Amino acid sequence: MKKRSLSIKGHMTSISMEDEFWQELGQIAKARGVSVASLVGEIDSRRTGGLSSAIRLFVLTTVKSGDGGSV
Repeated sequence: MKKRSLSIKGHMTSISMEDEFWQELGQIAKARGVSVASLVGEIDSRRTGGLSSAIRLFVLTTVKSGDGGSV
């Protein structure tokens, strides 16, 4: 489990996730040509539960779809 701090829409937040999820999230952001913080901001704006869970579900859905997914 790794904790990272990001600035999302002007405020700092800390997110704890497993390294594998951070790595996949970074790859998805790179493929889309955006920063991880920007991608997390998009996920944050659409979530209904906790942020870490929303990110994990986004990564899982994206990996399973195999097409880069959408937020």
